[in-house]
Parts: sequence; structure tokens; C-alpha cells
Amino acid sequence: MSENAPEFQSESRNLLLFIWRKRKIVLILTGIAIIASVVISLLMTPMFKSTAIIFPAATSTVSFSEQSNAKASAGDFGEEEQAEQLLQILQSARIRNRIVEQFGLLEHYEIDADDPNKFYKLGQEYSSHIQFTRTRYGSIRIDVSDRDRELAAEVANKIVNLIDTVKNEMIKERTIPAFEINLRKRNQLESEKNTILKEMDSLSRMGVVSSEVRANLNSDYAKARGGEDRAFIKNQIDVNQQYGARYDGLEILRDEKIVKLTKFEDSYEQSESDANAMFNHKFIVEPAVVADKKDKPKRMIIVLVAAFGAFFFIVFALLVKERIAQLRKLN
Repeated sequence: MSENAPEFQSESRNLLLFIWRKRKIVLILTGIAIIASVVISLLMTPMFKSTAIIFPAATSTVSFSEQSNAKASAGDFGEEEQAEQLLQILQSARIRNRIVEQFGLLEHYEIDADDPNKFYKLGQEYSSHIQFTRTRYGSIRIDVSDRDRELAAEVANKIVNLIDTVKNEMIKERTIPAFEINLRKRNQLESEKNTILKEMDSLSRMGVVSSEVRANLNSDYAKARGGEDRAFIKNQIDVNQQYGARYDGLEILRDEKIVKLTKFEDSYEQSESDANAMFNHKFIVEPAVVADKKDKPKRMIIVLVAAFGAFFFIVFALLVKERIAQLRKLN
């Protein structure tokens, strides 16, 4: 190691001496690179960035069940799963197409409508100007960069508003058919119950009574004194003997239908709520505002990177040229 130290120091001194000997050309070329980077940075279009931050909601429904999870209330913030779902919705074509159409981004990004690759180019521009990222706190950050500072803020806030619209549409694609099925089933049960009640009313008008009352008809007949009363009760006994069993069966069916309708009511109310309610699926932590300062280009960074890059490249190129010259002399 002691032998390598003097060798390294010697190489360092030789490199510094080499740069000092070539200082004029290094300084001239580096200066040209700096001037070029300044001009290029001044010609670059300033971009302004607006940012919106949202949290996903933990639940998107109102539960009518007594066994509903108390943690999944409408006021709870969502966790990783809800954030990932919301991120997928933000990146979907449902939102992208609406933003492109509403703000005329095809023309704004100066893409020819007759270009056969216009959708590819539009997708590239959209993804480079509009970005969605999860933060370490579980929220979602929406960044929109554009040369028009007001448009950037409008697009970011519109995306935030579209979250509820698009997600509700997706939910309704499933909940409306489910509600229609529940509605048909409920109407069917109601119709069957009403049919049973109608037949029971008809039998009641004929004199058919419940089994409890029917059990007393024979004793009433024995106690009857007048011939007219005895004839009436006898007719009642005959009618109940003929239709009593049917009436008892209808009573059982009626009670079963009532029980089914009662149990079915929660399911029906849940499906009706899911199909008709418009839920808010996010918490807005920070809406987007119009930027008062450009986000890029960072001219100082561009100039510094160009200066250092040019300096090292020039030194490397001069070293290579010097080495080639030495090898040619040896040959």
C-alpha cells in the first residue's frame, strides 16, 4: 500500500499538470458548453406544476345489516387496498378520455388529428404531463405539469372531481342489475302474498273461519235454539268442512310469505341504496392551486450539469488523443 501511494500521487500530479497545459482549450470548450446550455435553457418552455392530494375513503356504501363492520364507517380513511384501487381508477381510460376531451389536449399538445400514431403520442404526452403517485402516508398525489399554469390547476382539480363520477358509474354497472333482481323478487313475493290474501278474503266471505273459531262451531250449533240460527251455523259447518283445510293452508303460506318479505327487506334496502346513492369516495387533503412559480426547467442545474459534463468530457477526450499520439510515436 505504501508503494501505491506515491504512484497515485504521481498520477494525480501528472493529471493536474496535463489539465494545466491544456487549460486554454479546456476553458474555451467548457465556456462554449456553458453558453450553449444557457441559451438552450432560455429557449425551453417554462412548465408549471399544480398538485392535489387526496385520501381514499374506507367504504363506499351504507350498510343496513346489524352485523356491519363498525370500522368501515363513512368517516374512516382508506388503507393500502383502497389506495391501490383508487390509483387504478385514476390511471384508467375512463378518466383519461374525459380529461382529453374536455380540455382538448390533442390540440393543446399540438398533435395532428390525422396522424396515424396520434393516440400513442397522446398517451405519451398525457403520462409525461399528468402523474399519480402514492405517498408514504397512504394518500395519493396528483401532479399536473403544463405550460399553461391555469390549465394545470384546472386539470388536477377536474381529475379529483371525476373520481366520484367514474367510481359511481363502475359501481352502478353492478348494483343496478342487482337492485332490479331484488325489486323483481320483492314484487313477486308481494304479488304472491296479495293473491293468498285475496283468496282468503273470498273464503272468509263464504263463511270460512280460522281453525280456532272453527273448533267452536259444533258447540255453537248444539246451543242454537232457533231453526234459523241452527241452519246458519249448519251451513257454516258445511262450508268450513269443505274449505277449511284450504283456508288453513293459505294461512300457513301467508305467514311464510310475510316472514320471507320481512327477511328480504334488508337485502332490498341495501341494493336500493347501492344502486341509487351517489357516494363520495375520497377525502380532499389539498386541492390544486395555480402555480406562481415555474417548476422547470431548472436553469442553474442545467448550466452546472452542462459545465461539469463538458469539462470532464473534454479532459477525457484530450487524454485519449494524447495517448493515441504516444502510441503512434512508438510505432
